[in-house]
Amino acid sequence: MTAAARRSRRLAPRLLGALTVVLLTACGGASPPAARGGDTEAPYATLVVALETVPVERSLDGRVEAVEQGTIAAQTAGQVTALGFDVNDSVAAGALLVRLRGTEQRAGLAQARASIVEAAARETEAQARYARVADMQARKVVPRAMLDEATANRDAAVARLAAARASESAAAQGVAYTEVRAPYAGIVTRRHVQVGESVAPGSPLLGLSSPGKLRVVVEVPQQWVAAVREGGKASIWIGERRLEAARLTLFPEASGASATVRARIDLPDGAAGAYPGMLVKVGMAVGTDQRLRVPVASVVARSEVTGVYVFDPRGEGRTSFRQLRLGHRADRHVEVLAGLAAGERIAADPLAALRHLGARVREE
Repeated sequence: MTAAARRSRRLAPRLLGALTVVLLTACGGASPPAARGGDTEAPYATLVVALETVPVERSLDGRVEAVEQGTIAAQTAGQVTALGFDVNDSVAAGALLVRLRGTEQRAGLAQARASIVEAAARETEAQARYARVADMQARKVVPRAMLDEATANRDAAVARLAAARASESAAAQGVAYTEVRAPYAGIVTRRHVQVGESVAPGSPLLGLSSPGKLRVVVEVPQQWVAAVREGGKASIWIGERRLEAARLTLFPEASGASATVRARIDLPDGAAGAYPGMLVKVGMAVGTDQRLRVPVASVVARSEVTGVYVFDPRGEGRTSFRQLRLGHRADRHVEVLAGLAAGERIAADPLAALRHLGARVREE
């Protein structure tokens, strides 16, 4: 075999292979995979997880109390003859709460009024005598000493009339004290007396609390006081609902026994679900930090597992369920403590992402 023949024999398989590729391509055979040109678009709306500056809070236990609250006490002595309301009754401002027997008080008022009549008569007589003596003394009919005596009697009569009128005012107030009325609208929280009991000035009668304006009292550890005072913000959790404090007030002194500083947190008007005496969680702002947050609407719960649907924009574009460890909720967002990293994409609507769970958007 010549050299040319041997070269032709070696080239024949290569030419046959090249011809086969050409024929397959012309007949619609498979072509080599195309190069990737960027991230894959998700078939549903997604959100990019990013770090946000959020306040750092410390959780404390607080107790709700009414801003307007107190114990209604007797201001005069007497026997209880009627109780207008009982515990848990709502009362309007000025409503009659307790009535006391006021026999002595009314008798004192009558006596004071009689004293006014007597004092007025004495004062009229003294004024007339003074006028007569002053006229005679001007005509040098009587000595100066008689005029001085008439003047003193007149002034004393005027003073006795003023004292009688003051006594009448005090007696009238004593009669008014036999009817104990509500100083403000509220709810009766406690009853200390029964009908028929005798009370003295200062004896407690009823407890009254106004549910319209509420606040939370909490003890703040002294190591957080400076940060809390600087931040000036607090929030209250009532069940799953978060309320921002209308006002935060820190007392100017610490308790020596517990080494804490008392704080009062005013609740916003109409704080539904809060009532005096209940325990709540209080979040005290002590600084800021960078945290991951996701919308509450994007979080889904599977039995006892909580997580989100994560979309991988690179590669095949798969959707997977990712378990998360969550923190505080605020403003319809929740903190992510573990399970996500900044820059990852999550499904805005879990139901839309569920239909694509595990599927590939881009075929390799």
